[in-house]
Amino acid sequence: MTMTNAIHRPDWIPAVGHQLRVAGVHFDALRIEGVRGEPVAARIIEAADGDAGPIVCEAVGFRWMYFLLTPGEMRRHNWPLGVQQFGGRRTRGVTYIGIPALDGNTWPLRWYSEPTPTAPYVDAEALLAVL
Repeated sequence: MTMTNAIHRPDWIPAVGHQLRVAGVHFDALRIEGVRGEPVAARIIEAADGDAGPIVCEAVGFRWMYFLLTPGEMRRHNWPLGVQQFGGRRTRGVTYIGIPALDGNTWPLRWYSEPTPTAPYVDAEALLAVL
């Protein structure tokens, strides 16, 4: 963890462990299964020189990758089939997303890419370009 990230901890990120947060309030979330999501995340991180914004990874099961976007951003775009949207116009009901702390024991969640002052959210246009 870099010093920049240690200083930048949005209020929706827990201080320890992990907590559930409502999609569409603090962020919108786009979910992709790990086998497909990891290459997408790697390409976005590479294109952003390592400063891609918040991407959460599950360590078990389908190893879902959650790309956290600015609240309200999901509904501004037409997303391709095969990705799951939380917080946008196609969301029914309330969806909770697990958010890990920036350090310590956060299993089974971990940051694939952390939010920073310059990338507090994943850039939706960059994500669409990769998808």
